[in-house]
Amino acid sequence: MTSAETQRDTPDAPPSGLPALTFHNPLSEERAARIVARLAAARPTRVLDVGCGWAELMLRVLEAVPRAHGTGIDLRGEDLLRAGERARERGLDARVRLYEESARGTERGPADVVLCGGSGQALADPEAPDYLPRLFTELRRLVNPGGRVLLGEGFFTRTPGAEELARLWPGAEAEDHPSLGALVDAAVAGGFRPLWTETASASEWEEFESGYRAAGEEWLALHPGHPEADAVRERLDAQRAFWLDGHLGLLGIAWLTLVPVGRVG
Repeated sequence: MTSAETQRDTPDAPPSGLPALTFHNPLSEERAARIVARLAAARPTRVLDVGCGWAELMLRVLEAVPRAHGTGIDLRGEDLLRAGERARERGLDARVRLYEESARGTERGPADVVLCGGSGQALADPEAPDYLPRLFTELRRLVNPGGRVLLGEGFFTRTPGAEELARLWPGAEAEDHPSLGALVDAAVAGGFRPLWTETASASEWEEFESGYRAAGEEWLALHPGHPEADAVRERLDAQRAFWLDGHLGLLGIAWLTLVPVGRVG
């Protein structure tokens, strides 16, 4: 029995698995539908989801393209269990393969559509000064000629000052994320053309950040004296502060639909 299954079987245990979220990113149903339609129009037969989590977007692409097969890679077994359950519920399990492994140097590609939603760190080291060039090199390697890459990647909406940086993660620096323009320029320098550039809205961030904590907040309100309540409260309060007092209005998520250059046919 996995740790996730054990937790679900324990009465009054804190919730796990982010049940309030459909996507593990600031991504609305409306934007997801537009993205899926755009990717499906390319008529892919192979879809690769890097850092797939529970693979909701990949499953939607497979639903839109009945001949397509999908491969998901993630290090979190709990998320892959959820992905497998969703695939079975939709009758897609025969067309889905899920692997609990690192995506660094993966040989699971190439594919006609490569999804990398907020998972660039699965392909390249975000602490390295050449993170973006390496990320786009890997994405280029994994996509077939004439294919599509959907990349969800962070950017700073403005250059953060010292006080703003102090409210982010430990050791945060202004160079930790590019501007939106620099991010798209890096994609172009990496051998892609930006077919579509869009960014998460304030309402998408609100839905994501609130949904990230919703199940835990409800549990905490109902179990204030539980032995694990203090740890859950500390985690939820820290997450809320990171959003409302930290990255709100400063950190953006770009959704880039990219086409590889010079690799058609």
